[in-house]
Amino acid sequence: MQLFYLYDPLCGWCYGALPAMTRLSKLPDVSVTLLPTGLFAGHGARVMDENFASYAWKNDQRIAKLTGQVFSTAYQNNVLKTPGRSFDSGPAGLALTAVQMTAPKHTFTVLKAFQNARYIDGLDNTNNDILIKILRDFDLASAADLFAHPTNELHATYQDTTQEAQRLMQRFGLNGVPSLLIETASGPKQVASNLLYGDVAHLSQELKALCA
Repeated sequence: MQLFYLYDPLCGWCYGALPAMTRLSKLPDVSVTLLPTGLFAGHGARVMDENFASYAWKNDQRIAKLTGQVFSTAYQNNVLKTPGRSFDSGPAGLALTAVQMTAPKHTFTVLKAFQNARYIDGLDNTNNDILIKILRDFDLASAADLFAHPTNELHATYQDTTQEAQRLMQRFGLNGVPSLLIETASGPKQVASNLLYGDVAHLSQELKALCA
């Protein structure tokens, strides 16, 4: 079963989908391809201000209630309540591409680590130094070195991947992330995003039905 997971490292709803995606990724008959959309990178990036922080926190509380995911006080104080802090997923997306190029089997684990660093530990996962430290903590020296000294190939691969994700979003009329697609005999099919926040057994049944 081939799945395509469209996400952004700074998306709270993607963090909310983390438990379901973690369980799916561990199933023996499932392969998950991670496709960063660049939703909050480039023109989608911004600077954190009081209004946006308040908006984000309200959404975070909805996600926490729905999924049980933790949005810590450290995150609220150190990330949301720091005026002028960057809200740009480009660095994390590039770092994850470096992992995909050098140690692909660890990409999902690193995505989880980047999200947990932000929402649980209250660290700024838009900061290159923090991202590099996380990579080194996972003994991913090659990815850390590539991200620290990015090559043209790294930038091109990240751009190609985000463009592929954006083409899929346009094809299926998707307005946001997370979005999940499944490869079938007749081509990719969209999986209802609300299934990412419910019972994983139900999600698995729906995936099998789409493949039938």
